[in-house]
Amino acid sequence: MEFAFTQEQLMIRDSAERFLAQASDSHAVRAAMCRADDYDPELCRRIGQELYWPALMVPEAHGGMGLGFVDLAVLLEQCGRFLLGSPLFASACLATPALLLADNPALQARWLGAIAGGQTHATLACGLEAEQVQVQAVPRAGGYLLEGAHAYVIDGAQADLLLIAARSPGSVGEQGISLFALPADTPGLLRIALPTLDQTRRLARIELRHVQASDAQLLCAAGQAWPLLRDAQRIGAIGLAAEQLGGAQQVLELTLAYTAERRQFGRSIASFQAIKHRCADMMLQVECARSAVWYAACVARESLSPQGDPGVATELLAAAATAKAHASEAFFHCAAESIQLHGGVGFTWEYDPHLYFKRARASERLLGTPAWHRERLATHLFGELA
Repeated sequence: MEFAFTQEQLMIRDSAERFLAQASDSHAVRAAMCRADDYDPELCRRIGQELYWPALMVPEAHGGMGLGFVDLAVLLEQCGRFLLGSPLFASACLATPALLLADNPALQARWLGAIAGGQTHATLACGLEAEQVQVQAVPRAGGYLLEGAHAYVIDGAQADLLLIAARSPGSVGEQGISLFALPADTPGLLRIALPTLDQTRRLARIELRHVQASDAQLLCAAGQAWPLLRDAQRIGAIGLAAEQLGGAQQVLELTLAYTAERRQFGRSIASFQAIKHRCADMMLQVECARSAVWYAACVARESLSPQGDPGVATELLAAAATAKAHASEAFFHCAAESIQLHGGVGFTWEYDPHLYFKRARASERLLGTPAWHRERLATHLFGELA
C-alpha cells in the first residue's frame, strides 16, 4: 500500500502546527493543567468557530467540511505533539463517528451541525466491552427510564451532548444495548469530574438517576446498538493512536535537541555511542507506529464511508488493535527514555518530558491497553483459522 499526503492534508498539518505552537506551547499547557475542571474557553472557541476543526468529518449537508478520517488524523497528530487540552478528541473521534454510523437522520441533523459549528461539545459513554454496559434502560410509555452509571467518560463533565449506552433489563453480552442522545442538562443526569494523571485530558463519572429518555432519542433500533458502539470506539482508538504518534515524535525531537546541547567530558552527549543507540531505538518505534497509524486511518475512513465495503468492519478490528498497541508502546517508551536521557532534570517541573510521560501513561489505558487489543486481535485471528 502506497501512502502519501495530499496537498490539502499538508496544509491542514502545517496550519495546525503553526497555531498550536503558539496556542498550546509549554506555558499554555501548564496553565491548562492548573484550571479546576474545564478547558480554556477562548481556545475552544477558536478551535470550533474559527478553525472549524470539529467540522472536518461532518458531511457538508450538515454544515461540515465533508473530509475523511485521514484528514482528521493529520490534525490529531499535531494535537498530540503539543499536548492540546480541549474537548476536540471526544467530539470528533467518539461522538461524531457514532452519529455518522447511527440510523436516526433527525438526530444527525440536530447535533452534527452544532458540533461542526463549535457550539456543541459531545462525548460517548460506553464500556470497551459489552459486559461493561451496566446502565439499565427500562421501557415505559413513550420511552425509557435510565438508571446506572458510566465511569471514566472522556470530557464527560465538559460535554453539552452525551451519547449514553444502556441495556434492557435481563439482557446479557452484546444483546439488548441501546444508544441515547441526551443533552447535558437532562434532569437526573449527574456529572462528576474525576482527578486524572494526565491533567491535560478530563475524565468524569456519569450517573443517571431516574433519567427519562424518549424513543426519539434513540440513535438506532432499540437493543441493536453494540455494532455501532464497537466500531465507533475502534475509530476513536485509531484517533487516539494518531495523537500518541504525535506525542512520541515530539518527545523524540525534544530528546535529540537536549542531547545535542548537553555536554559532558568536553563533548556533546549525543556523540556517545550508547546515546545514539537509545535514540535510534526511539526512532524505530516511532516509525513502526507511524505505519500502523496511517494504515488504520485509511481503514477508518472507509468504515465511515456510506459506500464502504461491509467487510471493512473486520479489517477495522485488526487495524485499530495494531495501531493502538504500537502507538501506546512507542509513546510510553519514548517518554520514559526522554526522562532518562535528560538526566536528573527530566522529571522536574521546568522541563517538558514529564508532561509527555503522564500523557503517555494515561493514553495507554484509554480505549484499551496494548495487551487488551492484542488479546482481541488474537481471538479474531484464531477464530478465523478455526
